[in-house]
Amino acid sequence: MLLALLLRVRGAARACPALRGGRPPRPASHTCPWPSPRLPAQEPLTSPARALSGRAGAGGKAPLRLQTRLLVAVLLGAGGLGTWLYLRWEKELQQLEQRVEQLRRVAVGQGDFQLVDHTGRPRRKADFAGQWVLLYFGFTHCPDICPEELEKLVGVVRLLDNDPHLPPVQPIFVTVDPERDDVAAMARYVRDFGPRLLGLTGSPEDVREVAKAYRVYASAGAPDVDGDYIVDHTVLIYLLAPDGLFLDYYTRGKSEAQIAQSVQRHMVTYRPFNQ
Repeated sequence: MLLALLLRVRGAARACPALRGGRPPRPASHTCPWPSPRLPAQEPLTSPARALSGRAGAGGKAPLRLQTRLLVAVLLGAGGLGTWLYLRWEKELQQLEQRVEQLRRVAVGQGDFQLVDHTGRPRRKADFAGQWVLLYFGFTHCPDICPEELEKLVGVVRLLDNDPHLPPVQPIFVTVDPERDDVAAMARYVRDFGPRLLGLTGSPEDVREVAKAYRVYASAGAPDVDGDYIVDHTVLIYLLAPDGLFLDYYTRGKSEAQIAQSVQRHMVTYRPFNQ
């Protein structure tokens, strides 16, 4: 009986070429008398590069969906940023308009004036109608503050001149020391700050009237042994609109870039006073 079983096994081995060669059987050509074991189906391998890139094999629909989501996210972000910038700009414009209205109620720089420029030509406030003006009060014997502020003043004008879409700005220097700052002294002084700066002087009475109109404080100190003295005065740069009215002022703490940016905003939002 045992011999018969061994003979049967040997016959089966001879009949099965897969077992005879020692290789696993192929499902399509298997002819062994015993059923072959069922192996689980193997899924196709996916390359690491394809797995990381998110590419799918079914017609490339997954990348399209990913790109669409990215595009929608970018558009929504850009739209939100644009809305925020617009609302911020609107708020700044409203604050600027409120500031202008408040400053106009103060009535700084109202009325006309009669002075003389550094060339000896009589000047009135009406001569600058239709022009943007940056105005500074000081004196030629000032040791440091006035030169610094005048340098800043002409620097602002240069920054604004770099934009061809903006109207020109006239820088003006008005003395608060007319006893020493006559026409000749003003001519010598302003030429150190470029050809655009216009110096104005006049009689002590006329100069006091202009200073009073712009609420400029000026007080001469006691002279020293050489007869020299310092004039204590308000240190501000005034912005005048083309209609001649006072729009804004800038202290020593403001830089050239800050002043130029403010002037540019005023130019964009400017409306004549009677409109």
